[in-house]
Amino acid sequence: MVHLATDTFAGRGTEQIALLLLAFVLSTLIGLERRLRGRTAGPRTQAIVGTASALFVLVSKYGFSDVIGDHVSFDPSRVAAGIVSGISFLGAGLILTRRNTVLGLTTAASVWETAAIGTAAGAGLWLLALTVTVLHFVITYGLRALSRMLPGGDTRVQISVVYDDGRGLLRGILTAITDHGWSVQEAGQRTDLDDDRTGLHLGLTGRHSPDDLVASLSGMPGVQSVRVLTEEDDD
Repeated sequence: MVHLATDTFAGRGTEQIALLLLAFVLSTLIGLERRLRGRTAGPRTQAIVGTASALFVLVSKYGFSDVIGDHVSFDPSRVAAGIVSGISFLGAGLILTRRNTVLGLTTAASVWETAAIGTAAGAGLWLLALTVTVLHFVITYGLRALSRMLPGGDTRVQISVVYDDGRGLLRGILTAITDHGWSVQEAGQRTDLDDDRTGLHLGLTGRHSPDDLVASLSGMPGVQSVRVLTEEDDD
């Protein structure tokens, strides 16, 4: 049993664990970025995808060393193809369609990307894994800012506002939204609040970060809470 384990690790146990930890760290970073944006597929999901992908590759490289002989061979690259096929089902479950608008494409793509990073880490291509992780943040932050400068580069935001009823606050809320460069595309009233409170779900479009708007609305007298439910770029 000990001899078999030694052959399986091929004297590279420390290296293999290091590659798994690298995949874990890089995929967790991507998950944290998704979580900070309020998206699904946060650090736990991304870490599992990346670490599992790395494990699949490591198993394909070292897990069958005890059966390799002169007339036995295998192709570890086929595992990468299997990972791509398998991760497609998870990515498809993250994509939503609502009122002719597709949401979740970036998050689904990030899961696919995390699987690729984990695969690269498991294969020992740590420099490629690190590079793609850095490029992920360049894409999600740098290109996001660039897309807002282009024609049609609006951002869609769903926010929830709860305020005191009977104080005429709605007009002030709508004025603040307009003053911050946002336009209301859809609105709905919440029905799960007490009689002395009113709640709205608002769908907004604009070209700025919603942080300033949330801070402005939260500072209005009579407004009890403001939450960003979803935020999605048009790209």
